Amino acid sequence: MAWPRRVRVSTRPAFSNGGIHEVITRRTMLHRIGAAGGVAAVAGAMQSMGWFGVAEAAALEPMPGDMGNGRSVVVLGAGFAGLVAAYELEQRGFAVTLLEARGRVGGKAWTVRDGDRIAMQGEDDQIARFSEGLYFNAGPARLPSFHQGVLGYAKRFGVPLEVEVNSSRSAYLVAKNGSKLRMRTAINDMRGHVSELLAKAVNQGALDTALSVEEKAKLLPFLKAYGDLQGDYAFKGTTRSGFKTGPGAGISSFETANAPVPLADLLANEQLGMMGFEDNLYMQATMFQPVGGMDQISVGIERNLKKRAVLNADVQRIRQSEAGVEIAYIDTASGAARVIKADYCVCTIPFPVLAKIEANFAKPVASAIASVLYEDSNKVAFEAPRFWERDQIYGGLTFVGGETSLIWYPSWGLHGERGMILGCYSSGEPGKAFAKRPIAEQIAMARAAIESVHPGHGADCIAPLVVNWRKIPYSLGPWPNWNPGVRDRGEHPMTDTPAFRLLNQPDGRIFFASAALSQTPGWQEGALQSAHATVAALVDQMRARALTEPTRSAQAA
Repeated sequence: MAWPRRVRVSTRPAFSNGGIHEVITRRTMLHRIGAAGGVAAVAGAMQSMGWFGVAEAAALEPMPGDMGNGRSVVVLGAGFAGLVAAYELEQRGFAVTLLEARGRVGGKAWTVRDGDRIAMQGEDDQIARFSEGLYFNAGPARLPSFHQGVLGYAKRFGVPLEVEVNSSRSAYLVAKNGSKLRMRTAINDMRGHVSELLAKAVNQGALDTALSVEEKAKLLPFLKAYGDLQGDYAFKGTTRSGFKTGPGAGISSFETANAPVPLADLLANEQLGMMGFEDNLYMQATMFQPVGGMDQISVGIERNLKKRAVLNADVQRIRQSEAGVEIAYIDTASGAARVIKADYCVCTIPFPVLAKIEANFAKPVASAIASVLYEDSNKVAFEAPRFWERDQIYGGLTFVGGETSLIWYPSWGLHGERGMILGCYSSGEPGKAFAKRPIAEQIAMARAAIESVHPGHGADCIAPLVVNWRKIPYSLGPWPNWNPGVRDRGEHPMTDTPAFRLLNQPDGRIFFASAALSQTPGWQEGALQSAHATVAALVDQMRARALTEPTRSAQAA
């Protein structure tokens, strides 16, 4: 997975003889360069001398704990990127002030519990009314096992994880005509049909130019096992797809397979392609989730900060000068106006929000910020008795298509009395159309999707909550679309636009960090990678500036 282009660099001096005299000579020269040309000239000189090395993608390397002593940083936004940046900067000795506009940390890693309020622009507030112990992950809800950065933070801060059941073979693929296929039936019957067709092609000599005799001899037994074919390489059904009659006691209850679903019927199901959902690397088992809600990792990081986050701090103005940065904000709890000054700023505010804040960014940077368009993403959650478990579904997804896209079953609290079920998780063009509908209609559509799969249980779904991320204050969207108008570019297409490159660089003393500036903008791992790269870049700039300016500490007024 590619990292943002601005990444960790080596800073070990490339001395020719390692002598102290040469160090003094170089530092003296750099001081003179700085006096004449400022920090940009110093940075260029250090690069040419080999002091900055060559940029390369790498994890954030350990640095001395006193590296940032005497330097201050204000971090804007206590989402995952902001929390990681604040923690890592503190670990390197910087004095860090973390400002968060919301009354909680975590940003989009938002777990809604009983009594919580959901405010959306242009909509009436919603209040969560859940039974004790239930919760709803309004944002991210799963962690791939190869996202070792996020999992590592969870381990470091003692946040317990549990398995997230991302795919259930008992769930369904639902066609537009309302017919539904068990995931296990679709996967295994399709595998059987394809294996039979390929075996026929091999036996009829249709692939003689593509396969050697030896390869044909090895491929045929593989296809027989892979598709569960009969001795004549015919597919006549498989118990992998489910039982017609299940095994029982004695000698009269043997398991038997259903007749296979005809190939034409499989192909007619518009959701057939989703049977490969869990083949996507980001969705492969084993998946994880924090016990008690996705926000627990963010909470774990924040409680380990030396200086806790300042909540309800709504940033009104961002200013920088040669001397430092100045942030003006409103304490929304008291209404008081406050100002904080620091040497540097790490800004993790989502770009649609940042574009509306008064700031003296360089004009190209301001234009790039204003140009970033965010996607739509929606979730509709209900509390309900666990009727899906009576249908052998324990976690996973049923794909229904359309504007609601899917039904998501909880994979925690199994065999409990009640649980949270999603009747919609949609994004992209379907999500955009869905979010334009009145809230009552969104709820009705999500409930109808559940009713279509689980007849008679739509009415069991109560306490609905709707989250349209484009309407959520301080977010205004889930993730960016750096290439608007371009569709079908894959799960995580490479992002390398001029705006993306520019915003991955600092604007003077202001550094930008967020999942939006990674190659995985919809994942917390991307936020972590961006935060690490930003910390490394800030340290590099500080080292250059240290040769030309005195030490300062943050001042608040």
